[in-house]
Formats: sequence, structure tokens, C-alpha cells
Amino acid sequence: MASITIRNLDDDLKARLRVVAASHGRSMEEEVRVILLQALSRQATPGGLGSRIHSRFVSVGGADLDVPERNTQPRAASFDE
Repeated sequence: MASITIRNLDDDLKARLRVVAASHGRSMEEEVRVILLQALSRQATPGGLGSRIHSRFVSVGGADLDVPERNTQPRAASFDE
């Protein structure tokens, strides 16, 4: 297994890490491993925003909408009266 050294870690951040690790019953080293794993796992989620929104609301039902066919070309908005 690889190891990593983090230099110039803010004292306040280190103290907060120690408190969080203790509250989870872990060492600071183990807490950092868990934090890194969670942060990188979130980024690995496939799909963009639309896919995430769809997956959140698909269980509600009614997510299948009939989209009307477009028969005309899109046009620029007109702000004249």
C-alpha cells in the first residue's frame, strides 16, 4: 500500500480532524482514508446533473412525458410589441 505525507496542514484543521476521528472511534489516519474514499467515490458517479435529477425522481412515477414533435424551426425572441 502507498503512503502519503501532508505538509503545512493548518493546526485548526488538524485539531478538527482529531475531534471528528475520535467521535467516529477512528485514528486520524483512518479518518483521512475514509474522507478521501467518500470524496472520490462521489466524483465517480456516472451521469450529469440531468441524470442525477432523473434518478432521484424516477420512483415518484409519471416521469415518462410525451414530448410534442417540433414542426417549426426555432426562432429568436422578439421583444418588440
